[in-house]
Amino acid sequence: MELKKLLYSLDSPEVMGDVAVNIAGVQSDSRKVEPGFLFVAVRGTAVDGHAYIEGALKKGAVAVVCEEIPFLPEEFIISLGRNPIFIRVKDSAEALGKLVSQWYDNPSDKLVLVGVTGTNGKTTIATLLYEMFRKMGHKVGLLSTVCNYIDGEPIPTEHTTPDPITLHALMARMVEAGCEYAFMEVSSHSIDQRRISGLSFNGGIFTNLTRDHLDYHKTVENYLKAKKKFFDDLPAGTFAITNVDDKSGLVMLQNTAAKKLTYSLRTLADFKGKILESFFDGTDMLINNKEVFVHFVGRFNAYNLLAVYGAAVSLGKNPEEVLVVLSTLHSVSGRFQTIQSPLGYTAIVDYAHTPDALVNVLNTIHEVLEGKGRVITVVGCGGNRDKGKRPIMAKEAARLSDQLILTSDNPRLEDPDEIIKDMVAGLSKDDMHDTLCITDRAQAIKTATMLAKKGDVILVAGKGHEDYQDVQGVKHHFDDREKLKDIFATQQS
Repeated sequence: MELKKLLYSLDSPEVMGDVAVNIAGVQSDSRKVEPGFLFVAVRGTAVDGHAYIEGALKKGAVAVVCEEIPFLPEEFIISLGRNPIFIRVKDSAEALGKLVSQWYDNPSDKLVLVGVTGTNGKTTIATLLYEMFRKMGHKVGLLSTVCNYIDGEPIPTEHTTPDPITLHALMARMVEAGCEYAFMEVSSHSIDQRRISGLSFNGGIFTNLTRDHLDYHKTVENYLKAKKKFFDDLPAGTFAITNVDDKSGLVMLQNTAAKKLTYSLRTLADFKGKILESFFDGTDMLINNKEVFVHFVGRFNAYNLLAVYGAAVSLGKNPEEVLVVLSTLHSVSGRFQTIQSPLGYTAIVDYAHTPDALVNVLNTIHEVLEGKGRVITVVGCGGNRDKGKRPIMAKEAARLSDQLILTSDNPRLEDPDEIIKDMVAGLSKDDMHDTLCITDRAQAIKTATMLAKKGDVILVAGKGHEDYQDVQGVKHHFDDREKLKDIFATQQS
């Protein structure tokens, strides 16, 4: 593609050199640059791409997009045998998404694209919309924490929202496969780092906002601003659906040009829900005064389903058809996933890794139990992440559990025993009477099963769908669900 055509996507770039040259590819990682490429120097959180401009040019880059044009010694230019082309922009991260979108012929323009953002519920909502629209006969793409999909083809994922080059390449493959819709999780990191630049959204959904990712954002206010920017950037003709029961819900809509829509379990809203009765295998609820039984449990899932219903209706689907399909859907892997023991107790595996998510899951368990059984919680906290939430997680887990077992999550590069100590700091002497600290996660789960009796519930929280444990930078196979099923296979009723 001619560089001149690529640059049409940028706002008033400052150009040094002749842009009537063909580009063989676009890359922001200097290690992946090939002859004829355009290199985009992005300032990252750990690495500044401007430091690698000379390296990219040596590898054959013919042009560079950057925020600051570097001084290149004359002998270096002579050694290249050419005068490199420089394009200066205000924000190279923002430019990267737009350039890559143009490179792939703007694939998101050819899809009905809906983004889901918030602390909790993103994966469930995006995945259920993907499954619903496929059941309605459409070809659909999904970008999520668990796995990306191009219609029925799974594409492994490493981040909630991929880098711009991977993201637009996936979108292009979706278009090529005939997908009409795409649903994606939009993380706060991706908004702040401009990873979603160049995407054309048809709508956005806000779930909730609680403490998370403060290791990156530093303050809750910065975290909120990152989420809000997604809605601020939605243009007229799109829709913005928010959880009006969340204290940040209406904040998200303050400056958006999109059509403003709300969902709620507590007050008047465009999409109103009410829980009629809860069971461990599902919930009987009202959605806009229509009764429906869904295979999901808990208030947090009721909110997720309202968001799914609202988005589907906003995309023009018949409300009655949406409810019928909603009644056939099942929970996302590792999200309030129930496994029954032959001994008459229930184990629940859930991804809850924030204080709010943990409280939601535990409150849901109590709602269904109605005081007729004990709750045993196994939980840890991830390493190299927000340390401030560790004592809060432990305190909330102790408050809502009859027995608490603190264990290892993904310790990453930290000492798992030190992480547990941070959690213990949130517990009182009384809390400690009913708390065990077992670093080995497999042993912690086994201990919980030994303590459980008929009618009890074990919650194994924090990892959900994950099938690994990250220890000292190495991912070892570990799956909470497998551990429980292996134990239950040896039990006899």
